[in-house]
Amino acid sequence: MRIVIFGLTISSSWANGHATLWRGLCKHLVHAGHSVTFFERDVPYYAGARDLFEIPGGRLVLYGSWDEVRSIARSSIAECDAAIVTSYCADALAATDLILSQDRATPVFYDLDTPITLARLQAGEPVPYIGPAGLQDFALVLSFTGGQRLFDEFRRKLGARDIRPLYGHVDADVHRPVAAKPHYLADLSYLGTYSEDRQSAVEELFVAPARLRQDLRFLIGGAQYPPDFPWSSNIYFVRHLPPSEHAPFFASARLTLNVTRRAMADMGWCPSGRLFEAAACGAPLLSDRWAGLEDFFEPGEEILLASQSSDTLAALEFNPEQLATIARRARERTLDQHSSSKRALELVELLEQATSRSLCQIETQGV
Repeated sequence: MRIVIFGLTISSSWANGHATLWRGLCKHLVHAGHSVTFFERDVPYYAGARDLFEIPGGRLVLYGSWDEVRSIARSSIAECDAAIVTSYCADALAATDLILSQDRATPVFYDLDTPITLARLQAGEPVPYIGPAGLQDFALVLSFTGGQRLFDEFRRKLGARDIRPLYGHVDADVHRPVAAKPHYLADLSYLGTYSEDRQSAVEELFVAPARLRQDLRFLIGGAQYPPDFPWSSNIYFVRHLPPSEHAPFFASARLTLNVTRRAMADMGWCPSGRLFEAAACGAPLLSDRWAGLEDFFEPGEEILLASQSSDTLAALEFNPEQLATIARRARERTLDQHSSSKRALELVELLEQATSRSLCQIETQGV
C-alpha cells in the first residue's frame, strides 16, 4: 500500500509518545514493501531535540507552514491508497479537508490521545485536531486505547462509523536486553515525561517509597520536570533520553515503574508504549492498575501491580530470580503480541479492509 501520514512528530521523541511508535510502524511497513510518507510541521521545540532526520526507505516531509506544503500534500494524497491524520497534528483540519476534497485515498483518523480527546469533549472544550463534522467522514477511526466506552462515545459524540483499536507496541530491534550502564543503576526506575495528571500516582508509587527506603537508589528519566518536584536525596534524575538510551536505562534497574496518565487509566485498555519497551528490554515491570491491563500482561506472572506505596515496597523485596522470571515472561509475551512488526501487519489489514469497504460503497452507489 501507499500510505501518507499527517502527524504530530516522528522526528523528535522529546516530550511525546508519538514519535517512537511511528518509527516502529513506518520501519516495519517499509520492510513489508509498503510506501510511507510522513508530513510533520517543523516546530522549534521538536527541531531543537530532533533525533531522527529521515525515514529509511520512506519519506519525511518537514514544513514550516501549511501554505508551503499544500501542493506537495495534494500530490501525495492523489497517489496514495490511505491517508492518515493523527491527534495533535498541527494541521489536522487542513489535512482532513484536503484528503476529503480529493476523494481518492481512504481517509483514516488515528487518535493516539483518545482519553484526552474524550475528556475535552465531555468538558465541552474544542478538540483542535477534529473539525465540526467530527469523525463521520473517515472510513476508519483508529484508537490507541480500547474498551466499549470509547467506541460508544466516539460514535455518539463524533459520528465515527468504524472504530478499531491499534494499541501501542515496541520495535524489538531498538528495545532489547543490553548491558547495564553505571549511571543508570537503580533499584527502581521510572521513565516518563512529567505530567500533572499522573503526579499523584508518581508520588505515591515512587516518591513515597524512596523516602521510606533511603538505602535504595531511585532513578527518573524524562523531560519537563518542574523545580518544585518533591525530590529526595536518593532520587536521581536523567534529563530527556533518546530512544537509543531506553534499553540501557531499563536494563540498569532491578525493577521499573509504569504510571498511566489519569485520563487513560480511567478509560482503561490503555497500554503505553513505555510498558512494552521496558518488557522488550527484559526489565521486570511494576505498574499502576487500570481496567483491561490483564488483556496485555498477566498480573503476578508477567507484571506486578501497585495501588499504594506499600505495594512498591513489597515488589522491591522480590528476589532476583523471581524478578527475572517475571521479566522473561513479559518479554516473551511482548515479542509475540506487542511488537511493531505485528502492529504494522494489523494496520495494513485494517487499511485494506477499510479500502475494500469504500470501494464496495462506491460501486453500490454507481449501480
